[in-house]
Amino acid sequence: MTPPAVDPQNPSVHVHFGRFASRASAWFGSTWAFVAAGIILLGWAASGPIFHFSPQWTGIIGTGTSLLTLFMVLLIQNTQNRDSRAINLKLNELIRAVDKAGNHMIDIERLTDLELDQMQATYEKVRTAWTERQARTQRIPPEK
Repeated sequence: MTPPAVDPQNPSVHVHFGRFASRASAWFGSTWAFVAAGIILLGWAASGPIFHFSPQWTGIIGTGTSLLTLFMVLLIQNTQNRDSRAINLKLNELIRAVDKAGNHMIDIERLTDLELDQMQATYEKVRTAWTERQARTQRIPPEK
C-alpha cells in the first residue's frame, strides 16, 4: 500500500507523529534518558520508607514501567518500520541503477512467504554452483 502524498501546506497527523517519533527515539536512546531513568528509579526506591513500602508505592512503579514499555515498543516499531522502508527504497534504487541487476528484485518485500522461499531456494542453488566452481578451480594446479 503506497502512502498518500503529503501536502506541505497541510501536514497530517502522520507527519507530526513521524517527527515526534524521530525526536523521541533519538532522545530515549540517549545517555540523558538513561540517567533520567536511573534518577527516577533511585527517587522511587528512596521514597519507599516514607510510604512504608505500601502496595500503592509498588503499584506506581509497576504501572509506570508497563505504560513506558508499551510506549517504547510502539516507538521502536515505528522507527524500525521507517528504517526498513528507507533501506528497501535505497536497495530498489541500487537495483534500478545497476544494468546487470534483475529489476524483478525491486519491491520483493511485498511478495508472499512462499514466493520468497522459492526465490531463496533459487539463490541457494546459485551459491552452491558458485562454491562448487570455486572448489574445482582451486584443485587445478596453476600452469608453469
